[in-house]
Amino acid sequence: MKPHADSRHKHCMRLLIINANTSVAMTERAVAAARRIMRPGTRIKGVTGRFGAEVIASRSAYAIASHAALDAYAEHGGEADAIVLACFGDPGLQALREVASVPVFGMAESGCRRAAELVQRFSIVTGGERWGPMLREYVEMIGLDKHLASVRTLASNGGQIAADPAAAEANIIAACEAAVAEDGAELVVLGGAGMIGMLERIADRVPFPVIDGFTPALQYSEAAAGQRITAPRLAPVPTQGLAPALAELLEGRD
Repeated sequence: MKPHADSRHKHCMRLLIINANTSVAMTERAVAAARRIMRPGTRIKGVTGRFGAEVIASRSAYAIASHAALDAYAEHGGEADAIVLACFGDPGLQALREVASVPVFGMAESGCRRAAELVQRFSIVTGGERWGPMLREYVEMIGLDKHLASVRTLASNGGQIAADPAAAEANIIAACEAAVAEDGAELVVLGGAGMIGMLERIADRVPFPVIDGFTPALQYSEAAAGQRITAPRLAPVPTQGLAPALAELLEGRD
C-alpha cells in the first residue's frame, strides 16, 4: 500500500471522508450528505475509525481519534484526490497534512474560515460540554480567535443529537439565538458530525446566518482536488504496535 500514489483518473474526483470516531452511522450520514453536495460523478469513500470512542467528547477521546485518523489514512488514503476529516475539532488534521500528498480539510477549520470570510464575529454551537475550552483553544491556534464571539455547548453530545435530531432542535435554536443576542455573533457555525443535516432543519427558523463545518470542507476539497502536496518526506522512525499500513508510513517503507 502506497499512500502517496498519484491518482489515475483525473477526470473523476476521489474524495476520502475520514470519521475519526467509531460510529458507522455517523460516517454513513456524512457520506450521504456529501453525495448531495458534491458534483455528480465524485467518487466518495467513507472510513470509520477502527478504534476509539463512539463520540469524541473529551480531550482523551480526541487524542485517540488523532491516531485513528492517521490509521485510516494509512490504510485507505492511497487513491484519494482530497481528504475531509469529518470530525469537528479536527483531531489529527495537522498530522494528516504532514503525511498526505493531497489536500486535507477539517470541519472545524473550514467552518471557522468560511465564517470569518462572511462576518466579523461568529459563534460555534456544538454538542458536548467539554468542547467549550477545547474549541476556543483550537480557534486561537488557527488564528481566528479575534473573530470568535463564543462557543455555546449543549448538554447532549454529538451522538445523541445525531440519534434524535428532532429532539435537539429547540435547544440548538435557543443556543444559536443566545449566541447572537448575548454574545454579539453575526453568524453561527454548527459544530460536529452529529450536526450534519441540522442546518436544513433550522435555517429558516432563525433570522441570522447559520452554516455548518462540513459543507465548506467539501467545497474547499473540491476546489483543491488534484493538487499534489510536496511536503518534506518524514524521517523514518522505528515503530511498535501500530497497524501494518501506519507502521509502513512512519517507517518510510515503500
